[in-house]
Amino acid sequence: MKAQHRLWLEEDGHVFGDGMANLLKSIDELGSISKAATSLNISYRKAWGMIKKSESRLGIKLLNTQTGGENGGGAFLTPKGRDLVKKYFNFKREVDLAIDHAFSKYFS
Repeated sequence: MKAQHRLWLEEDGHVFGDGMANLLKSIDELGSISKAATSLNISYRKAWGMIKKSESRLGIKLLNTQTGGENGGGAFLTPKGRDLVKKYFNFKREVDLAIDHAFSKYFS
């Protein structure tokens, strides 16, 4: 037996959780919304919708995009976006450890 949980941040409804954090992390690594969406097996349209919804509810810009040009288009996280992703994964890691500790305390 093990404990399971889901974690997300809310601001006027569900705003930021594992899906959004993983999408932004993939965009940061791959430099493209399209490539990140493909790697996560979601559509480009869904990925773009997730980003816009989170940006709107959080009131911050998470992503900058660039179209065309010599090196083609791309996407990259804003400093606030990168900071949010980093904080979310650090927070999640601490929550996971706390839940594991509490589970061990009561069920081992």
